[in-house]
Amino acid sequence: MADSIPQSRSRDLDKLLLRPGNLVGPTFEAGAQLRDDIKECVRVLVIGAGGLGCELLKDLAFSGFRNLEVIDMDRIEVTNLNRQFLFRLGDVGKPKAEVAAKRVMERVSGVDIKSHFCRIEDKPISFYNDFHIIVLGLDSIEARSYINSVACSFLEYDSDDNPQEESIKPMVDGGTEGFKGHARIIMPGVTPCFECTIWLFPPQVKFPLCTLAETPRTAAHCIEYAHLIKWDEAHSGKTFDPDDPEHMQWVYSEAVKRAELFGIPGVTYSLTQGVVKNIIPAIASTNAIISAACALETLKVVSGCSKTLTNYLTYNGVEGLHTKVTEFVRDKDCLVCGPGVLIELEASVTLKKFIDLLEDHPKLLLIRVSVTYRGKNLYMQAPPILEEMTRSNLDLPLFELMGKTPRDIVHVTGAAGKGDKKQSCSRKLRVVFKGMVGVTDMDMAGGA
Repeated sequence: MADSIPQSRSRDLDKLLLRPGNLVGPTFEAGAQLRDDIKECVRVLVIGAGGLGCELLKDLAFSGFRNLEVIDMDRIEVTNLNRQFLFRLGDVGKPKAEVAAKRVMERVSGVDIKSHFCRIEDKPISFYNDFHIIVLGLDSIEARSYINSVACSFLEYDSDDNPQEESIKPMVDGGTEGFKGHARIIMPGVTPCFECTIWLFPPQVKFPLCTLAETPRTAAHCIEYAHLIKWDEAHSGKTFDPDDPEHMQWVYSEAVKRAELFGIPGVTYSLTQGVVKNIIPAIASTNAIISAACALETLKVVSGCSKTLTNYLTYNGVEGLHTKVTEFVRDKDCLVCGPGVLIELEASVTLKKFIDLLEDHPKLLLIRVSVTYRGKNLYMQAPPILEEMTRSNLDLPLFELMGKTPRDIVHVTGAAGKGDKKQSCSRKLRVVFKGMVGVTDMDMAGGA
């Protein structure tokens, strides 16, 4: 069959897409049409243009994907050049996303990569729904958690609490840490989401404040002293932003002074970034291996040319080579990928009262809440122009704003967490109005 179809330049790709096999998915249809559809129709979003992100863009472009977009908020630094192979010395100071997109398009003809130099939170939720699949090349737990909650917010369930296939937004997540790495498939509602297995990530190293303040012994102690103690003393009430170069430079300067006072060597700007942002040194070969696994899984998810990973691959190259695939189980009660948190309300509750309730809800603890319903902004905290446009809705009953629908799904975004450890998130709420026609006892069961 494949002999009668003109081969593309990617001979190995044709072997996967132009002929059937025993491991293909139920929807797989071998042929040139599938290959062309992947090139012309499939839209892939790559999040992160660092060491892993550069590899991902290159591998996906060589795997037949032609419509790619990449988002990253960082600029290129000299310390990136040893492993982020798309960048050159003359690129220092330029946005990573823009340079990475340009370099791949120069090397791979026909590929179109659109870059976004911004924070992932700066994009509206609808932006992420425009892609067939999202590939993560991140080094931050908080960023992964946010994108996971966004992808899961698109998930819809039927009356039997089964996920509707057309609403599933697939994600492929990769991560590296020195000679170790992982690749995983996330199919919201089917496989464990990031939040289901958050326990896989070890807690960050914390230093006793008494050690930082009185007896520092390492360069990291000096950096954390400047970050956690000295910053608050010098900037009362001002929040430290690890992504602000001026803030990071200030911490570095104070850490150098602290280190000189105690005769401690080794404080550098790159180490300051690593300690403050908990960045683990990356190795180019690990990035290449994990990227290859992620690109292959992306192709399998999109085309069905083979069974996908089930569902978590770990790689360890510290001593020799060890790989293992583990099938983790989804948490059916997960607040992020589950059917949604049930909220019971009186029909008279205003939107403002509803938002206030979310702040005190034991499962949510949300602040700075924005609310959307069926794609319509009911209230937006930012930008200021949207806040002003939606402010008048705060005094209206939520029941009326939802078209007097007795029960439905409402999406909210905000910051969640306890104490100072709050991070951006998106949550799905199953809002049920008490005493309304169409609300059954089953709808009210298990209410919060």
